[in-house]
Amino acid sequence: MEVLTLVLWAGTLAFLVFSAAKDWKKTKKALGMALKMGMGMISSILSIVLAIGLILTLLPPQAIADFVSRQSVWLATIGAALLGTVTLVPAFIAFPITGTLVDAGVSAVPAVAFLTTLTMVGVVTLPLEKRAFGARFTAARNALSFLFAILIALVMGVLM
Repeated sequence: MEVLTLVLWAGTLAFLVFSAAKDWKKTKKALGMALKMGMGMISSILSIVLAIGLILTLLPPQAIADFVSRQSVWLATIGAALLGTVTLVPAFIAFPITGTLVDAGVSAVPAVAFLTTLTMVGVVTLPLEKRAFGARFTAARNALSFLFAILIALVMGVLM
């Protein structure tokens, strides 16, 4: 387990103990609300995990690298960004996938576009995000994230 994860767990536990010591009834009510909210989202979370597994099985990183490396940089960047939007993947999974793409010969700009959209934009996770934050916020967040992902990729292309 990473140090940051341990720090976050320790901080959460410390604040939970502090809250319980200050007002046990409110803490118990908040924990009940959090449990109820988590149980309401469990089916969506499990379906997203299954979708990520299915997508990574059907679309292995080598196939993505083959597709992207045969295109012009602009088309490859847009294509890689669109491929990255399929699902929202945690960074600890996204970085090795992107490393595989770079090792397979994909240039930096499409690789960065893929990485940033992979970690910031998710079509598969849209229903869950829409349910939690609302349609307007979800659309705006994903659209802006996609645009910033392209901008970040272009800036990285200039810097590298």
